[in-house]
Amino acid sequence: MNRLETLSVILCGVGLGVGLAGGWMEMPALAWAGWAMAYVFGGWAGVVAGFASLRRATVDIDLLMILAALGALAIGAPFEGAMLLFLFSLSNLLQDVAIDRSRSAIRSLMTLRPDAARVRRGSADAERWVETPLGEVEVGDVFRVVPGERLPLDGQVVAGTGEVDQATLTGESMPVAKAVGDRVYAGTMNGSGSLDVEVTRREAESTLARMIALVEEAQSEKSQTQRLIDRWEQPYAACVIGGTALLFALGPSLYGGSWSEAFYRAMTAMVAASPCALVISTPATVLSAIAAAARSGVLFKGGVHVETAGAVRAVAFDKTGTLTAGRTRYLGADMLADLDENQALALAAGVQAHSEHHLARAVVAAAADRGLTPALARAFRAVPGLGVHAEVESAIVHLGNPRYFAQRRSPSVHRALRAIEERRARGETAVLLAVEEPGAAGPRALAVFGFQDVLRPRARETVERLRRLGVGDIAMLTGDHAEVGHRLAAEAGIQTVHAEMLPERKMETIRELVVAHGTVAMVGDGVNDAPALAAASLGVAMGAAGTDVALETADVVLMSDDLTKIPAVLELGRRARGVLVANLGLALVVIFVMLGFILTVGLPLPIAVVGHEGSTVLVCLNGLRLLRWRA
Repeated sequence: MNRLETLSVILCGVGLGVGLAGGWMEMPALAWAGWAMAYVFGGWAGVVAGFASLRRATVDIDLLMILAALGALAIGAPFEGAMLLFLFSLSNLLQDVAIDRSRSAIRSLMTLRPDAARVRRGSADAERWVETPLGEVEVGDVFRVVPGERLPLDGQVVAGTGEVDQATLTGESMPVAKAVGDRVYAGTMNGSGSLDVEVTRREAESTLARMIALVEEAQSEKSQTQRLIDRWEQPYAACVIGGTALLFALGPSLYGGSWSEAFYRAMTAMVAASPCALVISTPATVLSAIAAAARSGVLFKGGVHVETAGAVRAVAFDKTGTLTAGRTRYLGADMLADLDENQALALAAGVQAHSEHHLARAVVAAAADRGLTPALARAFRAVPGLGVHAEVESAIVHLGNPRYFAQRRSPSVHRALRAIEERRARGETAVLLAVEEPGAAGPRALAVFGFQDVLRPRARETVERLRRLGVGDIAMLTGDHAEVGHRLAAEAGIQTVHAEMLPERKMETIRELVVAHGTVAMVGDGVNDAPALAAASLGVAMGAAGTDVALETADVVLMSDDLTKIPAVLELGRRARGVLVANLGLALVVIFVMLGFILTVGLPLPIAVVGHEGSTVLVCLNGLRLLRWRA
């Protein structure tokens, strides 16, 4: 908050009080000194802003208020003009306080990060821990945090175990257990145990830093309503000035009386019609919503997305990693050649070690659990939505679904499809492992692997809450077989399933949903769902702490894996839209009611001033109520 602005408001109020006291004591010199003080300190900022707008050939609210105050002074009503300037400057100050409160919720995040880290230096024989400014810590350095300390940077635990409170980033209410290999993030609190962490991102690239930057960017991006108001502010202000001049010119003939009375009525109408409350109603509401969401680990990447969330009528979920926990279980293998399951698993693990796909992680984990050594693979290549292949010794090893092998048919592959269908009929995800020897007519099937996804515990609750919010169509999009998709959808309470979909087809389906429903949210993991997220009216990436692609592609980013935050996002959007409607309605009603009285029976200028500035303060306070929202 600007201290000079605060002092100006105080001195303007003092001048108003001195003017009133001088009038009451019948001391004209004292009264006029007070009025002059009120005009100078209450109007100097408006004069500067008004002249700046005139140089740009535009008209703004500051200019309207200055003209109204000077008009009141010209007709011998200095008290009304001084009160107008005092209340106008006071309401501007309160607006700044309201906006500053919403922004301070974000700025407070910056205080969560320590200024230095305890970094390991020296050799293993002469190891020492040195307090190092964050700007000097490089990727690959190792720092240590003890219980009760905040983590200074993003990294991966290399030694120690403990629990970390991640509420500042993800909004999770309970601490998360951390062990060797787990990711940790800057700004979170180490609760128990000492952790040694290898730095994976420098200070400026940490999840916390990117989160702050994204929210600050979102606060500067205007919502649809605000853009509409900004577009009409200039024409509206010009109409107010034109209407004021017309009312003054026609006043004596319409209402009788003197030119002074006509000018008084015209100035009163100018004050009543000024759009202060209209202009401030939207940013106060939207910024409060963005700040409240950020505290709960939800990032809106622009004010426009807050309003869009409130209009969502259909939601499409990606299956793997979104509705399911992303921890696919390896169930076993049907062997089709002269090797055992462990040999097949080691061969598949060597190829899948280069992939980030959830099935790849399940294969690698199963091989590790059995103590198997993965085969050495090179020249790895993935075909999105279909499968992968790589070179192992002199052969090419393929791992994929039936569509992957559609162009790689052979008699043994054809026979393997029956085993895949049998596993799919049981609701499993099945893939085929095959090897293509040099000079062979086609790949030779080795094994069919079976996997099963686990639905997130609160998936069904999330779907039910979405329906209670009025979401009419909830769909699942998956690249898996239809039987697998329908089994999981039934568990989650979802009726519409789009199965066996490549990323391009997911995007087309989202576009079809947009045509059918108007406003559609797509919820995915932000990696292979990027085209669909971009095509949706509202792209929501979940579990995105530390995921670069999610932060870039989605409109809304959920930093945790909590599905229940999705209906919470839509609820916040609906609340924000409700507050916007209420604020705009209040501002317009006050304007039209006061203008009605002014044009019919007349209205004293002080009442118009109080109504105008009072409505401005009310819409600010109403918007600030959203700061109390929690996911």
